[in-house]
Amino acid sequence: MTTRPRVKVCGITRREDAALAVALGADALGFIFWSRSPRAIAPEAARAVHERLPVLVSRVGVFVDASPAEVAATVRAAGLDVVQLHGDEPIEAFAGLEARVMRVATLASDADVDRVIAWPSHVTPLVDAIDREKRGGTGRLADWALAARVAGARPIMLAGGLVADNVGDAIARVRPWGVDVSSGVEDAPGIKSAARLEAFFTRLAAASRGES
Repeated sequence: MTTRPRVKVCGITRREDAALAVALGADALGFIFWSRSPRAIAPEAARAVHERLPVLVSRVGVFVDASPAEVAATVRAAGLDVVQLHGDEPIEAFAGLEARVMRVATLASDADVDRVIAWPSHVTPLVDAIDREKRGGTGRLADWALAARVAGARPIMLAGGLVADNVGDAIARVRPWGVDVSSGVEDAPGIKSAARLEAFFTRLAAASRGES
């Protein structure tokens, strides 16, 4: 039996999807502020989606190569608690933000593992599959073996191709602090499936209890 990882449901665009995710046990909701994403949302729309939800649910903004000023303005406009840097932004440029920071970590080598382990302690690595074009939400798996090595040294969020059928195996092999799901619980980009959300949380809970 393991402690259930925290769960972030990313690519939220609708109030009903946010409410269902939280009712099922989501600890965080992800809103994408990158215009090239099919799950993109405006800051004011994101605030309208989450404003009536419990305050303990983290509001995460996902950014790709945005400037610190743009990110700070969106944090205020959208009412965010956490910033997820999903491009090539230097971590140190965001040290003064009034939000916690997650940073995408793409792992392909031993050197990548060592680099991410050495990140500042206030930055949470989000291990995702490598995709320079779509920047997440691809349905591709991250390298779980490399992810497990980072997770053995510091808390991580595990993303990349997670679905109900593999999340139990993922947490058993990687032991992440949290998991991040997006395309694996969708009917279409930005449109969550109630059945897939429910199945994901059910299988995650069972795996955390040591059930297959």
